[in-house]
Amino acid sequence: MSRTLPRPPKVVDLHADSISDFEDYEQDELLGLSLEKLRDNLDAAIYWGYTQIEFIHGKGKGALRQAVYDELAYYKGSGTIVSYHPSYRNTDIVVVHIGL
Repeated sequence: MSRTLPRPPKVVDLHADSISDFEDYEQDELLGLSLEKLRDNLDAAIYWGYTQIEFIHGKGKGALRQAVYDELAYYKGSGTIVSYHPSYRNTDIVVVHIGL
């Protein structure tokens, strides 16, 4: 049986309030859920052959932004993505280049 991933959106919001019932979680749990959402959507974007996907991490205290950049550094180091950088139009967004 063939398994397919659902096609992800081109822009993914990682804010805590984009997670259902976010009031029920502690800060570290929300960070983990946001990173899981990043991984799921990035993996699906790779599967679907996207060349680029954007993730909204926001401003806040920077904990989510730092965790997102750390995760993307891992993906880049493994050769899964080509590069990533803050969006030129909004630094609260990171643009991930998956392939050429």
